[in-house]
Amino acid sequence: MSTTPLPYTRLEAETEVAILSVLRACYLTKNVQDTLVNQDTLIKKDKSPVTVADLSAQSLISLHLQAHFPKDPIIGEEDTSELRVNDGLREKVVKLVSEGFDREEGWGKGKTFSEEEVLKAIDAGSAEGGNKGRFWTIVIDGTSGFIRHQQYAVCLALIVDGEVELGVIGCPNLGPEPAKIGEEIIPNGKGVLMVAVKGQGSYSRPLNSENYTKLSLPPTPPSSNPLTFLESVESGHSAHSIQARIGELLEVKRPSLRMDSQAKYACLGRGEGGVYLRIPTKYAGGKEYNEKIWDHASGNLLIHESGGICTDMNGKPLNFGVGRNLNQNEGIVAAGKDIHAKAVEAVKKAIGELGQQQNKA
Repeated sequence: MSTTPLPYTRLEAETEVAILSVLRACYLTKNVQDTLVNQDTLIKKDKSPVTVADLSAQSLISLHLQAHFPKDPIIGEEDTSELRVNDGLREKVVKLVSEGFDREEGWGKGKTFSEEEVLKAIDAGSAEGGNKGRFWTIVIDGTSGFIRHQQYAVCLALIVDGEVELGVIGCPNLGPEPAKIGEEIIPNGKGVLMVAVKGQGSYSRPLNSENYTKLSLPPTPPSSNPLTFLESVESGHSAHSIQARIGELLEVKRPSLRMDSQAKYACLGRGEGGVYLRIPTKYAGGKEYNEKIWDHASGNLLIHESGGICTDMNGKPLNFGVGRNLNQNEGIVAAGKDIHAKAVEAVKKAIGELGQQQNKA
């Protein structure tokens, strides 16, 4: 099979390990998704679901990072609090992690790990981050989509002094063909992996091939592919009603492209949609929520390195150096260079109109 290698000249070792670990985690999670049963899912204290796939993949990726970059802290979404009191789930996770090392040639091929090694690797993701030094952030993003057998993403990013330097996004259910407009995105392919290194561009490949293609996000959507929004499936994750008004202001004529996870960033990075919006649900009567850095680090870099712009809804760059949350930012607007400023202005106008309506009420 022919290959087209990556042309990166910095962070080569980190990129190689990141790609290997994300590939293995993609195959692990996809195997779980294809055979998922209710007993493989936990409900955490915050009422959000977590599956054996989330826990196993975080452990698998952490084991790679700890072996190659032992001094680097890790920020992960999951911990073992529920897992340590659930014998059946814990056994499945340990088994899945070792099975995950059977895929892909490279470090650790065929290696097995003890229960305590697997659990410690999950709990290694407890770092707090900050604006000094290196750390990694891991997420298996889109658990709800995963449970529905739809889109999800395995994401890994390296952050140095508060800046995202390397990002990898694996989308096991996304294919090379464009996603369908106006419906939830069902699995439509055998998977893609995207990688970006700061200052050196972004690339995409199939999961099963090392043929990398350079990504380019058009400054504005072409006439052959008119503007539409990329949004979360669930209104609990983004204020769809406000986003509908923003669409009117931008004269969007097509239904939104809705899917879970950073698969939205992946689609935008290769030129689908035109604008990714994530407006806080508090503007639609929902609860206050601080975005997590793991949900946006890889996607943010992918968009910038594909030629686009990713900011919060006020046009401020996302700040990944203030801990585990994006505490200094509100909402997300990602788009091509020429459409981004228009999108931010439309957001401000829509939010302003909402404030006027509330003052009159």
